[in-house]
This record gives sequence, structure tokens and C-alpha cells, in this order.
Amino acid sequence: MPTAHPSGWAHADGALRSTRPGGPHWLREPADPNELVTHLWSQTAAKSDGVLAVGGVPVTDVVREHGSPAYVLDEADFRSRARAFRDAFGGYDVFYAGKAFLCTTVARWLAEEGLSLDVCSDGELTVAERAGFPMDRVGFHGNNKTLGELQRAVELGVGRVIVDSFVEIERLSAVATELGRTVGVMVRVTAGVEAHTHEYIATAHEDQKFGFSIASGDALEAVRRVHQAEGLDLLGLHSHIGSQIFDTSGFEVAARRVLALHATVGEEIGVEMPEMDLGGGFGIAYTTQDDPSDPAQLATEMSKIVEHECRGLGISEPRLSIEPGRAIVGPAVCTVYEVGTVKQVELDGGARRTYVSVDGGMSDNIRTALYDADYSATLASRRSDAEAVLSRVVGKHCEAGDIVVKDEFLPGDVGPGDLVAVPGTGAYCRSMASNYNHALRPPVIGVRDGKTFTVLRRETVADLLATDVGVS
Repeated sequence: MPTAHPSGWAHADGALRSTRPGGPHWLREPADPNELVTHLWSQTAAKSDGVLAVGGVPVTDVVREHGSPAYVLDEADFRSRARAFRDAFGGYDVFYAGKAFLCTTVARWLAEEGLSLDVCSDGELTVAERAGFPMDRVGFHGNNKTLGELQRAVELGVGRVIVDSFVEIERLSAVATELGRTVGVMVRVTAGVEAHTHEYIATAHEDQKFGFSIASGDALEAVRRVHQAEGLDLLGLHSHIGSQIFDTSGFEVAARRVLALHATVGEEIGVEMPEMDLGGGFGIAYTTQDDPSDPAQLATEMSKIVEHECRGLGISEPRLSIEPGRAIVGPAVCTVYEVGTVKQVELDGGARRTYVSVDGGMSDNIRTALYDADYSATLASRRSDAEAVLSRVVGKHCEAGDIVVKDEFLPGDVGPGDLVAVPGTGAYCRSMASNYNHALRPPVIGVRDGKTFTVLRRETVADLLATDVGVS
């Protein structure tokens, strides 16, 4: 990452330049910039005469009918990835990350495919309720759940609440007792393992807001208090080491420490907890530098780790849960933009970069600005015979860091009116979208078998002004 700057990373020296004039070391100039790098896209994505189609629908038709920019959600791809995790992790509970992207349509798909659902706010819980999602398959996360959120969770009968502080244990016990209910509880622990990922999305090292530390003894004390508390049913431990993780090496260390605590609970408290959640946060391919593992490989490796550790500790294997994170919805969505302006910028050493400005930006994908994330892109509305040129896809907002794709080779004749599509935008893009500069959040358009359907409609000016009490 560039040196920190008070106005944001994009203002730091060299932040807006590639690591070398021809682009970053992993980016290779393609022989044909029209070709799709297929493993970056959803399973039904393909090009015909340069026009990108998803779910059998040309994106030119999507934009013609629904406008631009638009998130395009491949239903077949989403369901296929959900089933792949469900089947590979047979015997596990697979919890979809509601924070990645959640709406009633997606919640219904998850219910139909037999997955569980992780929520972390009353809003996400309400979406699940409105979709008719089975509440016994819902887990409620969060480091600062309000009293109202805990009351709603208990009233609706969520399957488990993942507690994150001593205060919350007391608060949840009081709520459950007052309502005359018993609620399943998992204790979130920090195993002291820092995943090889961005600092802000690595969640198991000690110096952060989530969970009880195993090393300090807080985790064991939290388990003791849950076991003794009225109205709480101790289910097990929950560990999550980060997100955008490509292998199981971090899980091996975390599982060893969490299972050791699991065994200690049995010895010192006399409780054999029936469950354990190993988290997940499995990675996806945003660019050619990413090489994610498939669900079957992950399942095999993680199961071996747990089996080996339990055998060594002489304990029974608990029922396991995982949380794939972005790995289900991330690749299932691409975002389609219309190009507005194009300009050439000279770089150090005489190289040039083409700046391609589109009609969206950090309001619909904040991850590049927030995490310095990398994305790919393709010309989506026609075939080009022009040579590939190093390009940067940028948004329309008043920020130097308003970048969608930092480095990509696009045809040299990309111009106003062309459509550019960015893959891998299913996770966190719509969830973290904003009205910055009073932009209207784009729609989510589902596609399947040559047809489109609206999942979330485009915001309107009336939506934008609905909370402005000064509007007469």
C-alpha cells in the first residue's frame, strides 16, 4: 500500500501509478483484448462478435432495457456455486454471508438450495424474515448488537447468536429469560492467526474488535459464562481468520488452537460442545493473479485438518460450519457501465495510459478506493480490431481515488457510448454502495435462460429525497 495520506491513499506519492510503466508485474498484454479470461466471469458469460452476454442475455439488451450502470446477476451461476459448497461440505452447515449481498430473491434461492444464512444487523434479519427464510438456519453475528436486535433475534427464533463480548452475554441472557426462550449461542474467539490478506479484512489477529482472545483466557471465561447463563444454550466456538483466502494453511493453525480450547472446555467445564464454526472467507479470482481453490479441495483439506487434530486430542469431532463469504455471490455478478469520456495521460518513462471514464464509480464499487482492490474489465458492446492499450477505468465522482479498475488492457479505440463490464462485483459492491455526490444506486438485474428480471430496482430521485425533510 502507498504511504498513508490524510486525504486518502490516492493522494500519496505514486499511489495512482502502476508498479511499472507497462502495468503491474502480473498484468500481461493480451494477444486479443476482446477475449474473455473465462475464470474471472460467471459460468454463463460469453462473447459473440465482441458483445458480452450473461445468462443468454446480451448486456447491450440489459442496458437498453434497464439503463446503465447495472449489476448483472447470473442466477444459474449463483445457484451452481451454492450447490457446490453445499455438496462439497456435506455434513457441514454452510452459512452464506448476508453482508456480501442480500435481498429477498437471494434469500429465497439460498433457502431452496439448502444453505444457512449469516446476518449481522436487524436490516439483514428483516430481509431474511420477509423472504420466508427458515429462522433456525440463521446465525446472527456482530460485535455490538443492540438490545432491540437481540430481542428480534430471540423472538424470531434464530438458530444461533454468535456472542462477541461479556456485555452481550449478559444482555442476551436477560432478553431470553424475559421472553421465556432458550437461544443457541456460539462464542466467537480470536485464534491469533492473521490471514494473508488486506489488514482491514483479516479478523483473527489479537488487535482488533472481534471475538474473545484464546491466549488471554477471555475465550474460556466467555464459554464458562454462556454455560452458566440462564436462557442460553452453548453450541460451540466460532473462529474466522479473514476473507479473500486462497488456501487452508491459516485454517490449520486456527483449527489447532480452537480445537485445543474445545478440548479444554470439556476438561475444565465438563461440557462437550456439539458444534464448531471454522469461518471461511474463501477467495475469488478478480484478476489473473488470483488462483482460488475449488470447494471440493477446500472441504477435503479442512476435514483432514479437523480429523487429525481431534484424533490427536482424543475428542469427538464436533458438527462443523463454514462461511464461504464472497465465494458464492462474488463471481456471479458483473457490473456494466457506459463510457462517457476518454483521455490519454503520459507516465514516467514515456509510457501512456488511457483513462476511461464511466457513468458509475466509487458509489457502486468502493472496494478499489477502500482496499486498493484489483479488478478486471472488458469492452462489452462490440468487437474491436484496435491494439490493446494500458487503461484505467475511472468513475465520475469528485475524488482522485474514484477508480474502478486500476490497470487493464482494453482496445485502443474504446470511446464514448461503448459499454465496459467488470467481473467479480457480486460481493460487497451493492452492499457497500452509497449515494456519494447524490448518485442513484444502480439496479441488480437477474438473468437466466435468455431473460432478465429485476432483483433490486434502480433508485430514483424520489428515493434520494425521501429522507430530506426540507423538500416540500
